[in-house]
Amino acid sequence: MRKGKVKDIYDYGDDQLLFEFSNRVSAFDVILTSEIPKKGEVLCRLGEFFFKTLGVPNHMIEIIRPNRMVVKKLDLIPIECVVRGYLYGSLYERVKNGEVKLDVEPILANKLQEPMFDPTTKFEKKDRPITKEEIVNDKRWLTEEEYEWLKNKSIGLYKNISQMANRTGFIVADIKFEFGKDGDGNILLADSIGPDEFRMWDKTKYEPGKSQEAFDKQLVRDWLIAAGYKDALDKARKEGEDIPKPPLLSEDIVKKVTDTYIYVFEKLTGEIF
Repeated sequence: MRKGKVKDIYDYGDDQLLFEFSNRVSAFDVILTSEIPKKGEVLCRLGEFFFKTLGVPNHMIEIIRPNRMVVKKLDLIPIECVVRGYLYGSLYERVKNGEVKLDVEPILANKLQEPMFDPTTKFEKKDRPITKEEIVNDKRWLTEEEYEWLKNKSIGLYKNISQMANRTGFIVADIKFEFGKDGDGNILLADSIGPDEFRMWDKTKYEPGKSQEAFDKQLVRDWLIAAGYKDALDKARKEGEDIPKPPLLSEDIVKKVTDTYIYVFEKLTGEIF
């Protein structure tokens, strides 16, 4: 049915879909040429772990090893429910630029007083922050009650996953969730949860005021920034030019990302990959 950034989606009949988690990797809304071995299997198995342990209604039906998940067909809600616990990434840039006002010192990686619900668009060419006003009144994607339910549910899930991660030595800086409605109008947790969806740090090395060591897809983003690709991409988008072809990832970074994803899986689940 659709080839996404990292998943291929098939019609499985009986109002079901088959997700095939690929080894593709995307960054800055661009699918890279390089692939990450074992990445698809890690994401599929981590998704299975969280869907089984979080205790919330979700779309997973069964897993077909190594990297396929059968799910209920849902009407996806077209927003990404981002929850942020720390001042990092795009939120840090928006605070520095004065676009967002928060009651916290504008120090990189500073912990927020409370987790912040910071939704973005989905299915647009480039994801962007979106307000409650636009979601409820302009786009009419959700009622006010549904919006508040999604906000509270997302923050609750973030806190739950943060506690799970904390017990294994990690900090979850931020995370994104997706939800959809089934045929009866019930809202279910959808998509997947893993290093493509969260930003995770080693809590023993956490230090506000500096960039944190990544245990997630930030490894790829940082490599592309150092290679100059992010600057070239931003320039092309600003000037309306064609998106530049991303460079091939080095063998070292490919291996590091594979090893990191497997390490995160084993730490969070307690299983051997």
